[in-house]
Amino acid sequence: MEGKVLRKLFLGFIQIHILHHANEHPIFGLWMLDELKEHGYEMSAGTLYPILHSMEAEGLLIKEERNVEGKIRKYYTTTIKGNAVLIEARKKAYELFKEIK
Repeated sequence: MEGKVLRKLFLGFIQIHILHHANEHPIFGLWMLDELKEHGYEMSAGTLYPILHSMEAEGLLIKEERNVEGKIRKYYTTTIKGNAVLIEARKKAYELFKEIK
Protein backbone atom coordinates (compact mmCIF):
# COMPACT_ATOMS: atom_id res chain seq x y z
CA MET A 1 0.00 0.00 0.00
CA GLU A 2 2.71 2.46 1.03
CA GLY A 3 4.67 1.79 -2.17
CA LYS A 4 1.62 2.55 -4.30
CA VAL A 5 1.04 5.88 -2.59
CA LEU A 6 4.69 6.89 -2.96
CA ARG A 7 4.68 5.83 -6.61
CA LYS A 8 1.68 8.08 -7.32
CA LEU A 9 3.29 10.97 -5.46
CA PHE A 10 6.62 10.55 -7.24
CA LEU A 11 4.88 10.35 -10.62
CA GLY A 12 3.78 13.95 -10.15
CA PHE A 13 7.32 14.99 -9.23
CA ILE A 14 8.68 13.14 -12.27
CA GLN A 15 6.20 14.85 -14.58
CA ILE A 16 7.18 18.27 -13.22
CA HIS A 17 10.82 17.34 -13.70
CA ILE A 18 10.13 16.32 -17.31
CA LEU A 19 8.26 19.56 -18.01
CA HIS A 20 11.07 21.60 -16.46
CA HIS A 21 13.75 20.08 -18.68
CA ALA A 22 11.60 19.91 -21.81
CA ASN A 23 10.95 23.62 -21.31
CA GLU A 24 14.70 24.34 -21.17
CA HIS A 25 15.67 22.27 -24.23
CA PRO A 26 14.44 19.28 -26.23
CA ILE A 27 14.85 16.05 -24.26
CA PHE A 28 14.93 12.39 -25.26
CA GLY A 29 14.16 9.32 -23.19
CA LEU A 30 17.64 8.03 -22.37
CA TRP A 31 18.84 11.51 -21.38
CA MET A 32 15.78 11.93 -19.15
CA LEU A 33 16.35 8.51 -17.52
CA ASP A 34 19.92 9.57 -16.64
CA GLU A 35 18.72 12.94 -15.35
CA LEU A 36 16.06 11.37 -13.14
CA LYS A 37 18.58 8.83 -11.86
CA GLU A 38 20.81 11.70 -10.69
CA HIS A 39 17.90 12.83 -8.51
CA GLY A 40 17.22 9.40 -7.01
CA TYR A 41 14.46 8.19 -9.33
CA GLU A 42 15.29 4.66 -10.44
CA MET A 43 13.09 3.72 -13.36
CA SER A 44 13.25 1.76 -16.56
CA ALA A 45 12.58 2.90 -20.10
CA GLY A 46 9.42 0.78 -19.89
CA THR A 47 8.18 3.10 -17.16
CA LEU A 48 9.38 6.43 -18.58
CA TYR A 49 8.19 6.10 -22.17
CA PRO A 50 4.51 5.60 -21.26
CA ILE A 51 4.77 8.73 -19.09
CA LEU A 52 6.19 10.70 -22.03
CA HIS A 53 3.51 9.32 -24.36
CA SER A 54 0.69 10.19 -21.96
CA MET A 55 2.08 13.71 -21.46
CA GLU A 56 2.18 14.07 -25.24
CA ALA A 57 -1.41 12.77 -25.53
CA GLU A 58 -2.49 15.31 -22.88
CA GLY A 59 -0.98 18.11 -24.96
CA LEU A 60 1.82 18.91 -22.50
CA LEU A 61 4.67 17.80 -24.77
CA ILE A 62 5.25 17.78 -28.49
CA LYS A 63 7.44 15.16 -30.15
CA GLU A 64 9.93 15.72 -32.95
CA GLU A 65 11.69 12.80 -34.59
CA ARG A 66 15.31 13.36 -35.62
CA ASN A 67 17.78 11.13 -37.39
CA VAL A 68 20.78 10.71 -35.10
CA GLU A 69 23.57 8.56 -36.51
CA GLY A 70 21.12 6.65 -38.69
CA LYS A 71 18.58 6.05 -35.92
CA ILE A 72 15.35 7.91 -35.23
CA ARG A 73 15.41 9.64 -31.85
CA LYS A 74 12.28 11.22 -30.40
CA TYR A 75 12.81 14.62 -28.79
CA TYR A 76 10.17 16.22 -26.58
CA THR A 77 9.58 19.89 -25.81
CA THR A 78 6.81 21.56 -23.86
CA THR A 79 3.76 22.99 -25.55
CA ILE A 80 2.07 26.24 -24.52
CA LYS A 81 -0.21 24.13 -22.32
CA GLY A 82 2.82 22.32 -20.88
CA ASN A 83 4.48 25.64 -20.05
CA ALA A 84 1.33 26.86 -18.31
CA VAL A 85 1.09 23.65 -16.28
CA LEU A 86 4.77 23.96 -15.33
CA ILE A 87 4.29 27.54 -14.11
CA GLU A 88 1.32 26.51 -11.98
CA ALA A 89 3.12 23.40 -10.66
CA ARG A 90 6.12 25.53 -9.64
CA LYS A 91 3.84 27.86 -7.67
CA LYS A 92 2.09 24.98 -5.91
CA ALA A 93 5.38 23.17 -5.20
CA TYR A 94 6.93 26.33 -3.79
CA GLU A 95 3.99 26.88 -1.45
CA LEU A 96 3.99 23.24 -0.36
CA PHE A 97 7.72 23.12 0.32
CA LYS A 98 7.57 26.37 2.32
CA GLU A 99 4.87 24.82 4.47
CA ILE A 100 6.42 21.40 5.06
CA LYS A 101 10.02 22.58 5.49
